[in-house]
Amino acid sequence: MPNLPAQRSYRAPCPGCGAPVDFRSAQSTHAVCGYCQSTVVRQGEVLARLGKMSELFDDHSPLQLQCSGRYQNQGFALVGRLQYQYAQGRWTEWIALFDDGGTGFLSEDNGAYVFSRPSETGRSIPEAPQFRVGLHTAINGKPFTVASNEQVSLSSAQGELPHLPPLGSPFAMVELRSPEGKVLSIDYGSTPPTLALGQAVLLDDLSLSGLREDNDQESRGRQFDCPHCGAPVTVTLSESKSITCGSCHTLIDVSKGIGGELRHALQDEPVQPLVPMGAQGLLQGVTWQVVGFQHRVGQEPGDEEQFGWEEYLLYNRKRGFTFLVDATDGWSVVKPTTGAPTTTESGTTASYLGQTYRLKDSYNAETTYVAGEFYWQVERGQRSFNRDYQAGNNLLSNEKTQNELTWSAGTKVDSTVVAKAFGLEDKQALLQRSDVAPLSFGAGISLRTAILIFLVVMVVLFLMTRCGSRCDPNYENCSSSSTGGSTRTTGGSYGGYSSGGGHK
Repeated sequence: MPNLPAQRSYRAPCPGCGAPVDFRSAQSTHAVCGYCQSTVVRQGEVLARLGKMSELFDDHSPLQLQCSGRYQNQGFALVGRLQYQYAQGRWTEWIALFDDGGTGFLSEDNGAYVFSRPSETGRSIPEAPQFRVGLHTAINGKPFTVASNEQVSLSSAQGELPHLPPLGSPFAMVELRSPEGKVLSIDYGSTPPTLALGQAVLLDDLSLSGLREDNDQESRGRQFDCPHCGAPVTVTLSESKSITCGSCHTLIDVSKGIGGELRHALQDEPVQPLVPMGAQGLLQGVTWQVVGFQHRVGQEPGDEEQFGWEEYLLYNRKRGFTFLVDATDGWSVVKPTTGAPTTTESGTTASYLGQTYRLKDSYNAETTYVAGEFYWQVERGQRSFNRDYQAGNNLLSNEKTQNELTWSAGTKVDSTVVAKAFGLEDKQALLQRSDVAPLSFGAGISLRTAILIFLVVMVVLFLMTRCGSRCDPNYENCSSSSTGGSTRTTGGSYGGYSSGGGHK
């Protein structure tokens, strides 16, 4: 770990058990004894015991205390950890101590990470209720959009901490996101509220050392019996908050830990994904594994027609999560953005990172079936209002719920790319969608190739006819209406998910 100045270090006996408690940062006011879990506060040269900290929820993160790395050309070490919980689950925030004595925060963010530093503003911060989700505002002359406004509470902590909200007492946490990809957190757990400004990072870019290593004992610790059928269920991802039983398809909430009560919901009529669960594929130069799948339906306001689409949650240990979306107008690869695009007052266009997108669809969305593991607490029946934008093959989408507005960005990919990536060439006809380029039987195409293309087209037309006649969008990727048969050339959230969580 970095060599810290001696004057920044302080050690005193724990008032609870007498074990040594270290303060490496002059800014740290609290610490949790690693032996007896006493919560202590530093009052000059004396430590006072405030009580006992709750047990940490073992999230099996690769990060741990004393893990060190570099950020913005400066070394740091992780010296503390805070675990928060809210209605959709919990998330972890690591306290980083830099070589110069400053602090930072490495936090979970939509299945990835954000590195933040303390920030200040020249004016007083409004009360939390004034930050309505979707509202545009400016902080220090920079534009932001309110992305989330949640009531959260501290569930547990570890190590030394610059501040410590009351354990278990709810307070507001507001997040603002900018068009430049910045995220500003406003923590109302202290008075006045504290601010932290950050941006997305990849763990692989932090030159981390001292990471926690996986072992068989930890893997066994993530196994439990399904609360519905009793079949064994194994949680393989450290970030998982929801998982489905492979035997009875029950959707299980594991956000409170496997040792706690497992809330679950039955799912009838399982949907079979075209890309198998657990399959690995090379997309955009990264090897991904399919760890989650959900089927969703959409409906435009005032329209009786519904349309369905599927989303595959992909995972890479160093890159986090991304989505492979299968909609009627084609396949796409998308990922939640750290920043928030700007939209015109009418909402017909959106701008992000120098590119302008035009509104394509607005609709209500609902999750109807779930399989696999998810880093947020996904539930059958989750609803959001979605807007999809497009600029050529580049896609942009937002999903809005009562407490959260999430943006995602991505690009279209051809079905042949998907088939090759996951070794599904034998299912090429099933993977093709309505965005296949027009066919041209020019001099460069042989008769044999033309015949093969013709056969593929006939198979696609057969599948589209079947979809229009007796397809249920609640369980298949197709369109249906009360009058029967009109096909939809658009549909499917480019954003990929509902309630995946903000800076958590």
